[in-house]
Formats: sequence, C-alpha cells, structure tokens
Amino acid sequence: MDHSPVGNLDQPFLDAAAVCSTLLRADALRERWAEPSALPELSVGALACHLARQVTRAAELLAAPAARPALAAVDEHYDRAAWVTAESVDDPANDRTTDDAEAAKGVDWMLARFDADLAAVTDRLPAASDTVDIPWQGWSLRRDDFLHTRLLELVVHSADLAASLDVPAPEFPDAAFAPVLALLARLAVRRHGQGAVVSTLTRRERAQNISAF
Repeated sequence: MDHSPVGNLDQPFLDAAAVCSTLLRADALRERWAEPSALPELSVGALACHLARQVTRAAELLAAPAARPALAAVDEHYDRAAWVTAESVDDPANDRTTDDAEAAKGVDWMLARFDADLAAVTDRLPAASDTVDIPWQGWSLRRDDFLHTRLLELVVHSADLAASLDVPAPEFPDAAFAPVLALLARLAVRRHGQGAVVSTLTRRERAQNISAF
C-alpha cells in the first residue's frame, strides 16, 4: 500500500526547520554543549549537530540529480535502513564520529551552516526533482517521501534535544507533525502489531513498552 503523505511537504519541512532553528538558539544549548545528552554516547552538541544536519542533507540532496529508482513508499525506507535493525549503539550503522567532529567546531559554526543550508533549501525546493537519491543507502525516494524522512528526524531529535536541555519539547505545525505521527504509528504497528499499539494508546492496565524503531 502507498502510504505517501497527501499533499506537498515542501512548506511543512521549512516550517519544521524554523521551529528547530529556535531550539538550536536556546541559551541552554550553548551552556550545555559539552554535557551528555539524553541519548547514549552522544553529547548535547553532537545531538544538536545531528538535528541541524537534517537541513544540510536536504540542501545537498535536493541539488543532486537522481540516478536510482525510487522506493514505492516511505515505509520501505525504514524496512531497509540498517540503523533501524541495529541492536547496539556500537553498530557501524549508528556511527557517531560525524556528530562528534561537528560538535568540536562549536555552536556558532553549527548555526552558520544551518542558516546557510536552510536558505539553500528554500531556494532549491521550487525547482527540485521529484526523485531524490539517498546515496549512502543505495536507493532513491520520491521528493515528498524524502522530506517525510527529514521531518521525522527534525521532530524526533528536537524532542531528544529538548529533553537534554530540560526545556519543553517544541510544538510543530499540524502540517509538519501529522505526517510524522502517522508514519511512527504505522512503523510501530508493523513492529509490535495492532493490538499492542491500540492497548498502549487506550488502556493503562495493558500498556506495553513499544516504539517505532
């Protein structure tokens, strides 16, 4: 079944990036840059750089020609991605060296790159191809599906970063948040089954520890 989002995700992606921009400029981020984050083996700075790099990925890939066939649906991307099936933070699919190297450059470097890449994405989206290569995965995604994956990263890691800073998680516009919520729900059902997800959402006495990944 095709689970692509209805409508174009260009503007929702830009709106979500704007929400993250505010979080990335929080005073607490600069103060806690070198401290451990809420995620294992990742500093606050490295997590912030990972979040910001989702916009960098969009800037890079939207400018490149697509040479591979596109997957039929965004869900298939998560069925295939090695990091989804990795069982340890030490798995090569979860390599953190890029995050750590970028964090070593500091918060001002991160913000300058983020702002430049967000401006580039804004300029490139109107003329971007309908298919986007994901070279490190070995496949392509339809443009909305690619933006859907970046939206998920922005929403999920902004919550991780907010938890690391002890600040409330940012609120995203419905057009940006709803596709992420639907995708996470589908992935959780595929992993745990309908009954487990329904019980967790509706019955405290039968709630289970479930996740999409």
